[in-house]
Amino acid sequence: MREKLAVAFAPERLDIINESHLHAGHQGGAMDGTGETHFRVRILSAAFEGLGRLARHRAVNDALADELAGGLHALAIEPAAPGEPVRW
Repeated sequence: MREKLAVAFAPERLDIINESHLHAGHQGGAMDGTGETHFRVRILSAAFEGLGRLARHRAVNDALADELAGGLHALAIEPAAPGEPVRW
């Protein structure tokens, strides 16, 4: 994921946080929280300038389409352009 996002967005900052452990028992116990199924992506990139929230999320989802099709269950995306306030 890191390499694909770096190539697609040339981010100034990129944090990828595995939150799978927070979802143990999700979907009736099908997930035990030990895998790599839930991630949070915090990404700061000039590529997001002029884009709305939905367009930013779509761009990240498009960059990670293979991962989403192959077992990545949930992706929390926190995109920002330089100069925008962030909570992280």
